[in-house]
Amino acid sequence: MVMGSIPELSILRGEVRSLGNGPHLLHRLFERAVCHFGKLKALTFHSRTLSFETLDATANKLARSMLRYATSVGVRANQDGDFLVAVCMEPSDRLVVTLLAVWKIGAAYLPLDSNFPSSRVSHILNEAQPMFVVVDKDEPELFGSFRNITQYEELHQLAANLSPEPVPDTETMTDKNTSLAVVLYTSGSTGIPKGVRLPHQVVLNRLLWQWCTFPYGPQEHVCVFKTALTFVDSVGELWGPLLQGRNILVVPRDVTKDPERLLHVLEEHKVQRLVLVPSLLRSLLLVLGFEAKNKRLLNHLTTWVCSGEPLPAQLACDFFAHFDSGDHVLCNFYGSTEVMGDVTYHVMRSATDVNESAKVPIGRPVYNTAIYLLDENHHPVVSGEKGELYVSGFNLTQGYVRGRDPDRFLTNPLTVDPEHSRLYRTGDFARLVKGSLVYEGRTDSQVKVRGHRVDLSEVERAVAAVPGIDKSVVLCYEPGGTEQALLAYVTTHPGACLTSQQVETELHKSLATYMQPQVFVVDNIPLLVNGKTDRQALLQRYEEQNTGNDGHRADNLKIDYTGIAAKQLEAAHALFETVASVLGGSARSKVRREANFYELGGNSLNSVFTVTKLRQKGYIIGITNFISAKDLQQVLDQMRRADVDAATVTEKQEDKRYTAQMLQDEHKDAVNHMITESFYEKADLEQWLKPDIHREDYKDLTDKIWEPLVLKNLSFLIKDASGEPVGVALNFDAHDEPSVEIASKLEIVFDFLEFLEGPIREKQLPQGKGKVLHSFMMATHPSLNYQQNIAAMHFMEAEVLKMAKNKGFAGIFTTNTNPLTQQLGTDVYEYQVLHDYQVNLYTAPDGSRPFREAPDSQRAVCSWRPI
Repeated sequence: MVMGSIPELSILRGEVRSLGNGPHLLHRLFERAVCHFGKLKALTFHSRTLSFETLDATANKLARSMLRYATSVGVRANQDGDFLVAVCMEPSDRLVVTLLAVWKIGAAYLPLDSNFPSSRVSHILNEAQPMFVVVDKDEPELFGSFRNITQYEELHQLAANLSPEPVPDTETMTDKNTSLAVVLYTSGSTGIPKGVRLPHQVVLNRLLWQWCTFPYGPQEHVCVFKTALTFVDSVGELWGPLLQGRNILVVPRDVTKDPERLLHVLEEHKVQRLVLVPSLLRSLLLVLGFEAKNKRLLNHLTTWVCSGEPLPAQLACDFFAHFDSGDHVLCNFYGSTEVMGDVTYHVMRSATDVNESAKVPIGRPVYNTAIYLLDENHHPVVSGEKGELYVSGFNLTQGYVRGRDPDRFLTNPLTVDPEHSRLYRTGDFARLVKGSLVYEGRTDSQVKVRGHRVDLSEVERAVAAVPGIDKSVVLCYEPGGTEQALLAYVTTHPGACLTSQQVETELHKSLATYMQPQVFVVDNIPLLVNGKTDRQALLQRYEEQNTGNDGHRADNLKIDYTGIAAKQLEAAHALFETVASVLGGSARSKVRREANFYELGGNSLNSVFTVTKLRQKGYIIGITNFISAKDLQQVLDQMRRADVDAATVTEKQEDKRYTAQMLQDEHKDAVNHMITESFYEKADLEQWLKPDIHREDYKDLTDKIWEPLVLKNLSFLIKDASGEPVGVALNFDAHDEPSVEIASKLEIVFDFLEFLEGPIREKQLPQGKGKVLHSFMMATHPSLNYQQNIAAMHFMEAEVLKMAKNKGFAGIFTTNTNPLTQQLGTDVYEYQVLHDYQVNLYTAPDGSRPFREAPDSQRAVCSWRPI
C-alpha cells in the first residue's frame, strides 16, 4: 500500500468541554438564574406572565405541597430506585411551574398525554411506577386502576400558605435518588413502549453545547415552548432559554397544530429561533407563500432547526428560495431520546450549501460525544461505506425503565476512556462523506412520523388485535419523504363484515393519533414464493392508487365510472367529479360507485361542502340521505335534478332514527353531559379562554337556566332508536330570555354574543314576544361519529323549524361560530346572514381582547331564517 492511501475510519469525535464544578442539577441552575434575572419575565401564557422570582417562589411552594402529598400516599422509589412524578397537563404556565416543582423535591418528571390511549397510559404507569400523577382536568377513565392522582389546583391551594423558600436538600429525595431529571416513553423495537431515563447531567451537556454553538442574541428576549412534553425536543426548547434568562412563550396545543396561527404568534412576539419537524417547516413555507404580499413576514426568525425526521434536500432549497437575504440559517439535527435528542448537527447558510441531488447531511457530533459507524462485527467501516451508527459520551442516557432492551447499550470495545465506556446502538445506518455524516435509513421497522418515532410492529400488533381481523401487515410508504404514509392492509375472518373506517375507529382506542394508519380491507395479502408477505406489491398497489403514470399525485385520475347505468352517467359525472375535487389528495382510493364517501376520506365539513357543490351543479340530495348512503351508487339513486320536485326533496323528513322529547327534569344529567363535552372540548370561542374555562362552568350555566328552559317548553332532547340521548337543542323566545349571572369566564363568551346579537335583536328582527325563536345552543353526544353527528344536527334543525311553525314564530335567529354549522346554516338550511364578524377584533368591556389569538379566518355569523 502506497503512502497516503491509509483508509479513514468512520469515527467522529465532538469537541471536549467541561461541564464545570456544578451544580449539575437543572433546578439549582435555574435558582442561580433567578439571582441574575429575577425581575424579568420568565413565562408568558395568554395574558398571564410570571417573573423569574415569581416562577421560582411559586414552584417552591408547590414543591412543598407535593412533598406533603407524596408523604400522604407513600414516598416510594420504583424498581430502578427512581422517584417519579407523572404529569398529564396541557401546555400552560402551570405546567412549567409543576415540572420545576417536581425537580425541587428531588424527583424526575414523567410526561403523559391526555390524547394517549388508556392502554398506553396504563402500561406506562404499571411499568414506571410513579409516586403520583398531577393532572389539570379530571379524566379518571384515562388512568385505569391507578389511584394516586391529584389535581394541580388542589396542590396549588394547599401551597397557598407554605413557604416560598427552596426546599432544603435534606428534606427532598435528592440524597436518596440518582440525579434523574426526566423519563420519556418512546415506541419500542419490540412493539411495546419503553421509558428512557434522562439524568440532569446528560440534559446539561446538551444544553451547554446549545448555548455555546447557538448563543442567544442581546435582542432575543422571547423563545417559544410549543413541542409536546412527551417529545425529547421539548427539554431543550423549554429549559435551554429559561436557564439563560429568556422569556418562554408557552404556545397552546391548538395553535401549534395550525401553521397559520403559529406563524402569526411567531411574528407578533418577534421570535428569533424555532425548532420544528420538516413537515411543519413545509407547512409554514406554504403559509408564507400565501402571504407573499408581506415578504418580510418572519424575517426576524433567523435560526431554524429541523429535527425528528429526515430533512429533504428540496425542502431546504425551498427554504432558501424564500429566505434569500443571507441572514437565515437552516440546521439539520439528528438524534433520539436515548441520546438526549440531538447528537449531530449540520448548518446551512444559503442555497449553495444544499445539493439537490444529495441528502442533507446530519453533520458532526455535539460536545463530549463520539460517533462510530460499525459493521456487524462492531468494527469501524471505512469512510464512505455504510455502517450502523453508535454513540458514546455525555449525551447517553441511563438506559430504559426496568432495564429493558439491555442490548441497545453496549460496552465500548474501541476506547479505554471511561467517559466513553458505553455505546448506544441507534438502529440507524449512516455513512461518512467528506467529514460529515449522511443518514441512510433504519435497520429495523422504526420510522419517524411528525417527529415521533413509530415502530411498525407496535402498530401491527394493535391492528391484529381488532376483533374480526384475520391477517394484517403494516407498511410505511416513502419513509421520510413528502408523501410518507402509514398503511395497514388487512383481511377479515369469514363473516366479519368490517370496513376500513370501522377498523380505524377501533384503532383510535389503542394508538396515539400520529400512529394511526390508513386501513385497507382486502380479499388477500400477496405472498412471495417463500411464503413471506410481498410488501413491495402492496406498496406498488398503494402507489398506483395514489399516483399517475408520471409518479405524481393523480387526484384528477382517480375516477372510475365502471358499472354506472347510462341514464345515470350525467349525474355520476357531477357527483364523482365533485367528490374528487372536494377530497383532493386525501382520497384514499378511486372514486367509484362502490366507494363509501367517508372511507374515501370524507368528514362532517366536506360532506356538507359536497352537497352544496352538487346543488350548484343542479343536483339536490338531502344531507341525511347523503351521509347515510352506504356507497356513491346509493347517493346517485337519491339525487334529483334541482328543477324536479326540489322542495319535496329538501323538506322531506328523511331520518326515522331519532325521536324528540321536550325537556323534562329527568333529562338534566344527559343534557349537562352533552353540553359540557360539546362545548368544553370543541367550542370555537372557549378554546381561547382555556385554562380559565372548566367543565364545571357548563354545569353551573345549565343549572341556572334549567328551570326556565323546562318552563318555557321550547327546548328538546333527541334519542336514538335504542332510547339513548344523542342530542339536545336549547331554545328561548328572543324577547323573553331569562337574566342569568355567570360567575365563570364563560361570561366573556356571553358578553361577546350579546355584543353581536343585541343590536340585531332590537333593530333588525320582529319585535314582541312570540315572534323570534332564538336557537341558543345545540349539542350532540361525544360518541357520535361524523355521519351520526350531522344526522343528529340535521334532525334537530328540522325539529326546531317544525316547532317554530307550530308555535307561530316569524322566524329563527341563531349565531354560529363553527365552520360546519355556518355552512349547514347558509347552504343547507337557507338562513340569511345578518352579520359576519371577525372574532379576534372583539374588545371586551374591560378593554381586553379575549379572542386576539384567534386567526382572521375565525368568524361569528348571526343568521335569520324567516318562516
